[in-house]
Amino acid sequence: MILPLLLLAAQITPVQPIVKGTALPPPGSEEAQVMAPVNMLFDGLAKRDGTIVLASVRPDGGASVAVERADGTRVIRHLSWAEFAAGLKPGPEKYEERLTDIAVEIDGDIAMVWSPYTFLVDGKPQHCGVDHFDLVRADGSWKIQNVTWSQRTTGCGG
Repeated sequence: MILPLLLLAAQITPVQPIVKGTALPPPGSEEAQVMAPVNMLFDGLAKRDGTIVLASVRPDGGASVAVERADGTRVIRHLSWAEFAAGLKPGPEKYEERLTDIAVEIDGDIAMVWSPYTFLVDGKPQHCGVDHFDLVRADGSWKIQNVTWSQRTTGCGG
């Protein structure tokens, strides 16, 4: 009689969701090594310097974005890394991408970084979504193979 009650209690006990990363990985950790090319790509965006971006990626990968427009229409675009880097043009505006709740997963020579982000222009939210990077380690060095992100202009704070 007690066993069925215990089994019933076990079935209805709420389980907390797995907590994603809450802070940047400590320097020198394998997760920090995975984040290094991601941070380099963001540095290239901030400086609008495609050569910095290209130094952080594998040339056979690329970038994909799933855009959700304010009117509800959706568009998916894919760019080669060369096209992505060529789109960075000099200008007076300050670009910044902020990640939150970063999750880094590593298995051997592959890794994934997943994080909500907000992209700011001159300190104001321009768009937001989730970034998903997949990385590969070759010859002891991590490089971004691909980045895919969602992009919307609503619900980005401000």
